[in-house]
Amino acid sequence: MTFTVEDAVRIARAAHDGQVDKSGKPYIGHPLRVMRAVSGDHAQMAAVLHDVVEDTPVSAADLLAAGCPPHVVDTVVALSHLPGESQEDYLSRVVADPVAVEVKRADIADNLSPHRIAQLDEATQERLRAKYARALHLLDTLP
Repeated sequence: MTFTVEDAVRIARAAHDGQVDKSGKPYIGHPLRVMRAVSGDHAQMAAVLHDVVEDTPVSAADLLAAGCPPHVVDTVVALSHLPGESQEDYLSRVVADPVAVEVKRADIADNLSPHRIAQLDEATQERLRAKYARALHLLDTLP
């Protein structure tokens, strides 16, 4: 049986069940929006799963065991910021995977969307704008 985008969505929905974003809305909305912003099965699967390994108990091994293609799992791992890892090291891993770069740019665009950021307090807005401006700069300049 072939693993599909719908299978990835099912895993993401289960993994993020009960999680909320910074404005208190169900977290799954974010990976679904990121998924809709990219094209192709590989990018869409990685997009909807991009926070699963980083923010839930689901591991890369769990994704592989569920039938997720290894190249998609590799992209999800590239998109997963490890504890204590510098932003430069993290984004160097992202830059090494062209699909991860596409997903990361869509992730940042969703995180900075006017509707989403307007729901946050001013200090959080400023912190996130600076964080994502630096991330975009690094995506553009890292080898």
